[in-house]
Amino acid sequence: MASFSKQTYVTRNFQKIACKRWELYVITRVIHLLNDSDIEYVCQQYINPPQNKEYYLADLAFPSLKLYLEVDEGQHSSDHHKPSDIKRDAEILEATNWECRRISVFIDKEKGTADKDLEVINKEIDDLIKYIRSKKQTLIRQGYKIVWDYEKKFLPETYIKEQKISVNDNVALLSHRDVLRLFGYKKGHYQRAVWKNKPFREMVWFPKLYANSDWVNSYDEKTNSICQFRKDKKPHPIPSRNEFDRIVFAHQKNIFGQTVYKFYGVFRPDFSKTDEVYHYFKRINNVLDLKRYQ
Repeated sequence: MASFSKQTYVTRNFQKIACKRWELYVITRVIHLLNDSDIEYVCQQYINPPQNKEYYLADLAFPSLKLYLEVDEGQHSSDHHKPSDIKRDAEILEATNWECRRISVFIDKEKGTADKDLEVINKEIDDLIKYIRSKKQTLIRQGYKIVWDYEKKFLPETYIKEQKISVNDNVALLSHRDVLRLFGYKKGHYQRAVWKNKPFREMVWFPKLYANSDWVNSYDEKTNSICQFRKDKKPHPIPSRNEFDRIVFAHQKNIFGQTVYKFYGVFRPDFSKTDEVYHYFKRINNVLDLKRYQ
């Protein structure tokens, strides 16, 4: 079962912003007026851009819609914050390919800032909700599944029953073992970064798509490829031409700081770009048929 119930998840989301009066007002109004149980939301979404040691917390994120909201309070009007906001948004876009929407709760005054009228803020919230609903329908028409079944989200049995997984469905599991259950694995805990499924000439790869102690792995949304290199930039053996295809479940952090493993698709070495230092893996499929493993 999932480590947290949906009730715990929802209440902890709001608990994290309880001391931020405007953020709490805007976010709770958005969620309650939106009133859509199929749209997953996260307050204070952890985002770690690949080229930055620091991480950001998006005020409100809708992962299945690739959308996040920032609530701009008075401090965002300062000359210091404006460039920081631009840099932050650019790095979040680079890390997630998510769209940013902003609601400002202040107006500039000669001697500082003042709160906006509630009617004005509420109108901005109404406009945001219309946009969210429209974006959901657009994604559904494009073939994306926008369903938030929290209790089943982290269970491998959910996807085994559906007999396939897709990048579009934001599949994330809680452990290596849970991931490997999709491929018929029956043993206990498994901690290694790679598991080979020799009968199918495939491997399951669990890369950290951020800098770690020895390796750097980064995912490029535009080219749907992963670049891997040693942190010290030393050469390492180029993959063989007979290299197994890599089914990628990458490390990510959820709102509770837990590591989850998100499905990124099936990858194959890109020998047109790979050299002894930088290894490239191109995504060749974003859907995986699970029937063949059962």
